[in-house]
Amino acid sequence: QVQLVESGGRLVQAGGSLRLSCAASGRTFSTYTMGWFRQAPGKERDFVAAISWNGGSTGYADSVKGRFTISRDNAKNTVYLQMNRLKPEDTAVYYCAAPARQGWKMELSAYDYWGQGTQVTVSS
Repeated sequence: QVQLVESGGRLVQAGGSLRLSCAASGRTFSTYTMGWFRQAPGKERDFVAAISWNGGSTGYADSVKGRFTISRDNAKNTVYLQMNRLKPEDTAVYYCAAPARQGWKMELSAYDYWGQGTQVTVSS
């Protein structure tokens, strides 16, 4: 059973930075793509970023390109999301996710395992 536990969300002022972490357990972490998604109140869950099994490939939503960076430490079974120059529209619950199958994934439907989410609130 794959378990994902996010941490690092909090209230921050616009222009500030946060780093989210996601600790994974339950299977071989290092051979799977990992992703971050977010869901704002009253909106659908959207893709934010993904990283390939070895960190060699990354992908980002247009809304966060140049501000957010996804990374991973396979020795620690952890994936990170560094968020800089935060905006009020970044306010959402952020979820870490993992697919059941190997290979590059960016679509929400390709992800099978989800964490409980961590709240990020950006004040103006």
